[in-house]
Amino acid sequence: MGASVVAAASDHPALEISAAVDRESVAGVGAPLPHAEHVTVTNDLAHGMQHADVYIDFTSADSTETAARAAKARKVAAVIGTTGLTPSASKAILELAEVAPVVVAANFSLGVNLLLGFARTAARILGDWDAEISEIHHHHKRDAPSGTALAIARAIAAGRGVDYDAVKRHARDGDVGARPAGEIGVTALRGGDVVGEHTAFFFGPHERIELTHRATSRAIFAQGAVHAAAWVVGQPPGRYDMLDVLGLS
Repeated sequence: MGASVVAAASDHPALEISAAVDRESVAGVGAPLPHAEHVTVTNDLAHGMQHADVYIDFTSADSTETAARAAKARKVAAVIGTTGLTPSASKAILELAEVAPVVVAANFSLGVNLLLGFARTAARILGDWDAEISEIHHHHKRDAPSGTALAIARAIAAGRGVDYDAVKRHARDGDVGARPAGEIGVTALRGGDVVGEHTAFFFGPHERIELTHRATSRAIFAQGAVHAAAWVVGQPPGRYDMLDVLGLS
């Protein structure tokens, strides 16, 4: 994902890469950055933030928390695509958003964000139809359900005007009884090299609707993140999402 972001940022007319930060154990640390050879990859986060107007973060919960706290001290804008955030990481992001503009999204693709809008609208119109979400990712993905699947589920809950946490069901096992009315189910599948596939199902009497997005390259996420980075600089402090970036909120 980092390599895709670097490639997209190097082609963007409004952006210049000022630093690249990675784990100390990564082989590329200390070497020139591909697509931006004037930049040397470092493991020094504070140094990396020194001349940045905005940083893009696709890492892990712990690393995201550390980066947000470093950015807060310098009021650096952020674009964060890390999923599976811990409460502590989420708190660090909220604190950064008090002093700098921050875009946080589970998925930066234009298609996925349109799907979120479609799912919310369908949920509002279809009322009591059963709603389920399935997601498929490569076997290296660690968090489940995916952040995008949860975003779709929350969009459905918002369309219905209900609290998602009160109606969610993440997978089923054993004798769970009949499906309660109003439940929103999410199922995660893992295998192979699948970049990402999400489907929102709406089951009605004698018919169903399926809204599906399939990603075939991580480049779509990188391009969206880079677009968000160009947009967020100069915005007032606060937390934003891709619907804000795309003017769809």
